[in-house]
Amino acid sequence: MATSNPAVNLPWIWLTLLLALCLQVMPLADGWQIWRPDWLGLMLIYWCMRVPRRVGVFHGFVLGLLLDLIEGAPLGQNALLLSLLAFLCALVYPRFRAYSLLQQAVLILVLLGTVQLVEQWLRTLLGPFSIHLSFLLPSLIGAALWPWLTTLFRALRRRPASS
Repeated sequence: MATSNPAVNLPWIWLTLLLALCLQVMPLADGWQIWRPDWLGLMLIYWCMRVPRRVGVFHGFVLGLLLDLIEGAPLGQNALLLSLLAFLCALVYPRFRAYSLLQQAVLILVLLGTVQLVEQWLRTLLGPFSIHLSFLLPSLIGAALWPWLTTLFRALRRRPASS
């Protein structure tokens, strides 16, 4: 059963989510844009799985609106996508915690890939945009980064407890 951890406070969660937002909008050269992992999606998934009673669809919506404002995307596009991601995380939460890191990474690939597919569909509805399979690269990179991200946060969580 999900228990909320009092050691994880809301300012720390928002700080990591805002750092992920900064990494998400950091300017890159044109050729490198497709290699950028979905930092905000990864961090949102991490916190939705870690403390599901504190982080959820509302956080995804607010972060999506901020991302829309920063990127200049149609207002609500990223809010819808990140809300959908948080909702999907809430659906798979009970099974996710029982999986190994490799199985979790595969599920991260499916979650991020689904959201990326919906994003591509929205882009084709809102204007002239061609779909290539390269839109799945951020999902693949995010799935590859998932074991390191969770290991890093576990180490950071245990470090203050041991000192």
